[in-house]
Amino acid sequence: MTKMLREKPAVDAPKGRLGILLPGLGAVATTFIAGVEAVRRGIATPIGSLTQMGHIRLGKRTDSRQPLIKDFVPLQDLSGIVFGGWDIFEDDCLTAARRAGVLDSQLLDKLSDFLGGIRPMRAAFDPEYVKRISGPNVIAGGRRQWADQLRADIRNFKKQHELDRVVLVWCGSTEVFGPSTEVTDSLAAFEKGLDANDSRIPPSMVYAYAALMEGCPYANGAPNLSADAPAMLELADLKKVPVCGKDYKTGQTLMKTIIAPGLKARLLGLQGWFSTNILGNRDGEVLEDPGSFKSKEVTKLSVLDTILQPELYPELYGNFFHSVKINYYPPRGDNKEGWDNIDITGWLGYPMQIKIDFLCRDSILAAPLVLDLALFLDFAQRSGFYGIQEWLSFYFKSPMAPAGLYPEHDLFIQQTKLKNTLRYVMGEELITHLGLDYYGDEA
Repeated sequence: MTKMLREKPAVDAPKGRLGILLPGLGAVATTFIAGVEAVRRGIATPIGSLTQMGHIRLGKRTDSRQPLIKDFVPLQDLSGIVFGGWDIFEDDCLTAARRAGVLDSQLLDKLSDFLGGIRPMRAAFDPEYVKRISGPNVIAGGRRQWADQLRADIRNFKKQHELDRVVLVWCGSTEVFGPSTEVTDSLAAFEKGLDANDSRIPPSMVYAYAALMEGCPYANGAPNLSADAPAMLELADLKKVPVCGKDYKTGQTLMKTIIAPGLKARLLGLQGWFSTNILGNRDGEVLEDPGSFKSKEVTKLSVLDTILQPELYPELYGNFFHSVKINYYPPRGDNKEGWDNIDITGWLGYPMQIKIDFLCRDSILAAPLVLDLALFLDFAQRSGFYGIQEWLSFYFKSPMAPAGLYPEHDLFIQQTKLKNTLRYVMGEELITHLGLDYYGDEA
């Protein structure tokens, strides 16, 4: 569970400005940055952001206390945020956003002065971990040199922009699948691996290391191991820094975490769930590599087993077929389409079907998650929380969980945990929805 520095949290106010550094200034990152700036200028609405548009119930239902979360919790105001990041390509954020093709040119024209001024720093990159793309804007040397440069970048960014705090949120590509090894099993082994330029250390983990060493909270938006390894968790505890991940829950998996809890709640059986996607952006191209797709597949396939609990309901969920496919289709660009065929069973075993065709916009769904994660991680650090922030599982396909505990995938349980964490930190009663008002206990 989330560790805390104090027995009873007492959150500090967000003094000064917050820097948000993004490894990977591609479609997701530029859509996020442009969106926040558009909101700051009053020309767009932050739809999809819990921190900006969500309300939270406090006390009894009869109390009618449902403030906006941003009015209840001391979050960093959008006006005090500064953006930066790293990328293997040299394009500034305006050029990168136009190349990504997510946002229309009229909006980008209005933001061109701002976006054009954000240029990427040199990135840590190993082509063995992302095989279908490469670029010239990379840090020379081995992994120790990467780590030293990334740490210097964080310090320089903070000094240059006179920032009080910095948060890192991974927006880069999916790395090839690889389990934790002895080089990531302890902080001592990891640092030796950095010095030896051990190829078993993925670039994303070097970013996590640099962030934690500099005392910066870190969120992993891809299925990479990144911060989800014993060495990084040891470092997070040592430096008292919050971390969370993995893999933004946006399109098809979001639908699964909405629908699967409903099937289970009504005890409807499942025979099979077939999912396929077409996607044409850089992420889709990277996922054409089997190694990178394996990382994504693991996070997508893990959702249903945890929600449906086949070990408890073997007759309903003990033998269902589950398959996930992703196909690179350049004409569609960032506009992903996900098809789901769900074969379910009802009373007396009679079969039924559910069909879903979700024509979504990948980066449009991911951008508000980046904002929420940055603001909530900053809030967590000011509240004295460190280590795995399980209350932020709401945002991820494959949430990090403490050793010995399974991750919670049910979207509605995740939402309850998130809001109850906010209530707890702010000294409000937790909401259990028992509705015992007729006993005089709760309403």
